[in-house]
Amino acid sequence: MYTTDPATITDQMQDAHQRTLALLDGLNDTQLMGPKLATVNPLRWEVGHAAYFYEYWVLRQHLGQASIRANSDNLYDSITIAHDDRWDLPLPSLADTLSYIETVLQRVSVCLTQGSDAQRDYLAQYAVFHHDMHNEAYTYTRQTLQYPAPDIARAGHHIMNAGGLAGDVAIPGGQFMLGASAQDGFVFDNEKWAHPLTVEPFSIARAAVSNADFLAFVEEGGYQKKHYWSEAGWGWRESAALQQPVYWRKATQGWQIRQFDQWHPLALNAALIHVSWHEAQAYCRWAHRRLPTELEWEVAAAGQPSADGKTLAPHKRYFPWGEQAPRADQANLNGYALGTVDVGAHAAGDSAFGCRQMIGNVWEWTQDDFGPYPDFTPDMYADYSQPLFGNTKVLRGGAWTTQARMIRNSWRTYYGPDRNDVFAGFRTCAL
Repeated sequence: MYTTDPATITDQMQDAHQRTLALLDGLNDTQLMGPKLATVNPLRWEVGHAAYFYEYWVLRQHLGQASIRANSDNLYDSITIAHDDRWDLPLPSLADTLSYIETVLQRVSVCLTQGSDAQRDYLAQYAVFHHDMHNEAYTYTRQTLQYPAPDIARAGHHIMNAGGLAGDVAIPGGQFMLGASAQDGFVFDNEKWAHPLTVEPFSIARAAVSNADFLAFVEEGGYQKKHYWSEAGWGWRESAALQQPVYWRKATQGWQIRQFDQWHPLALNAALIHVSWHEAQAYCRWAHRRLPTELEWEVAAAGQPSADGKTLAPHKRYFPWGEQAPRADQANLNGYALGTVDVGAHAAGDSAFGCRQMIGNVWEWTQDDFGPYPDFTPDMYADYSQPLFGNTKVLRGGAWTTQARMIRNSWRTYYGPDRNDVFAGFRTCAL
């Protein structure tokens, strides 16, 4: 379970900061601002915003300290500063921005040593995970803008050549507690609280859709056949002028995929990534399959069969493999692989039902709109979840970029159905 131990949080803050530095390394002043696009932020603004989040919630709101920068609200408050205005702000230089970050983190680190304060620790842990999420965003910004790959790879932390993994697992119906419980430690407001739901028996793929799986759809003209697409999906596809996934191309030597600023041969057994919910739905119609509901996804990841296998056991797992934090052989996390690995990799991380990579490799689209659980109450950061209810789709499980310290079976993230820039793929269910 997640800790709110102050010393651990301090270490996490420094680790997140080191990842930020690695993701900024090698970028020039022009790249640190980048073009004005709807799907990215200017990196120099976004890095300051992540520091501001620590300062605002821990130091100012909770501890009552004065603002470190007199104009920080006018520079970094994401609620009041419109997205398109962030390129036009009088932003500090990168050196000044990093100095601001380091001052903030040093002050938060000091306050974490001063006695026991559960609310302080909760807010600091919240800010670390917020920082981790922005580090993931910096990573997809580098991909979107075709910047060089960041220097974050580590040998021995991933399993590359494990092949494919075909077939479904049959999961019995029964009652399941969807969501997080108070015993889970830190959780976000949209995970609160576990509530009983009944799931009907279903069959779900053991693995996420691979590049080879999706290539068959592409080569059979899936992007040209309107009947596979919803009206909104077809309109999106036409507007985006796509004939294949956004970072694919067909070259004389075969299919290739762009990873950051380099083109590579398409790894057929690797998990498909950078596809929208619309593309996932079109593939499902072509394959005579469907996306799992959010409930089905969490049952497949966290549920366990009863002794006779005919229903669900009452206990659910925190991770697919059990209660222990992710190991390198269980999940492709932390950015070390610099991309997706084969869908057959990481067998040690299988769920109780035999589903692989429910954590890591790719965020997985589900069928459902993102919405509140019963009796939802927003946390202190009221705009984290609430404004996105009804406007986005739920994704589960984390991706190769996601930090192991923040992911779990009950974690929910959310993007609009048109987003193909984020680290998203999917798995399917039988009809």
